[in-house]
Amino acid sequence: MAGEANPEREVVLETSRLWLRPWRVAEAVVLRELWTERDPRLPPHRRIDADGHPWVGELEKSIRANQPSSIGLLAVQRKASGDVIGYCGLVDSERGAKGEPELAFEFLRRVWRQGYATEASLAVLDWATSSGYQNLWATVWEWNSASRRVLAKVGFTETTRQEVDTVYGTTLFTTRSL
Repeated sequence: MAGEANPEREVVLETSRLWLRPWRVAEAVVLRELWTERDPRLPPHRRIDADGHPWVGELEKSIRANQPSSIGLLAVQRKASGDVIGYCGLVDSERGAKGEPELAFEFLRRVWRQGYATEASLAVLDWATSSGYQNLWATVWEWNSASRRVLAKVGFTETTRQEVDTVYGTTLFTTRSL
């Protein structure tokens, strides 16, 4: 089927400043840091819980178990320093149209406003185009203006579809044709 990556083939993408590649178990500490930095407006299942979950060991186990069947969420590594600063990739989700994956990204706060989310997203979009995908979509919290700007920069447009949560805010749905 067009758009499906060969699960035997490791996807590695390159930009002028970044490598996007599968996660390594030792990088679970970066995932844990992302979890600790998440906005308190997010629902509880997206933040560190009262017992401290997920722990680094749980995230290591998740990295071992989650070998993606598509591009998945790739670690974003800076070429110059070698440090992993976040993730970007495509995920299959039941919320979108069948066969249309969702673009997702998240970066450590210390690297915000440096263009990494845009750069990594463009690399993933190029990969998606060359892999035969026709459309992608992404969700974003209405209050997340920085991510909304990134999505607009890389060609996503907001649709009329929304999911309203009276506690956590409104999730906007965006789409992009390739």
